[in-house]
Amino acid sequence: MGRSITATLAALLLAACASTGMGDSQRLALYESHAGEPVTSFRFFGRLHSWTALGDSALAVWTRPREAWLLDLSGTCPDLAYSHSIAITSNMNTVHVNFDKVRPLGGTPSMNIPCHIRQIRPLDVTAIRQAERDMREGGEVVDEPREDQSGDSGT
Repeated sequence: MGRSITATLAALLLAACASTGMGDSQRLALYESHAGEPVTSFRFFGRLHSWTALGDSALAVWTRPREAWLLDLSGTCPDLAYSHSIAITSNMNTVHVNFDKVRPLGGTPSMNIPCHIRQIRPLDVTAIRQAERDMREGGEVVDEPREDQSGDSGT
């Protein structure tokens, strides 16, 4: 990828990640309120549609525009909030609880510590989008999910 494209992507990412009034704990509460019962795994074909950090121990990943998962991590995940992309391990196109990991990319090069997935819950994407729309219309501004900028999501 050329430097101008990389610089453009970085600028867009920084604009998308700017704090816009909703804190991590509020976003996490919103996503948790629209999460289903825990599952043991989900299908993953190596490329994320988008993702958003929800603090340093949870994130939402979109495997398709209308399919998302809330991943609770075991402990804190260094650099998650500052990463431009993430990698997720999988086995035979499936991500499993207590086996697979999330690895933030683009933060501190020496860190790159994998974070174990403790729990997976399906998200009601339609309900989340409606709640975010309602908040925007009510004067609250919410962060949008980040497009994954990596060419490889770690399969």
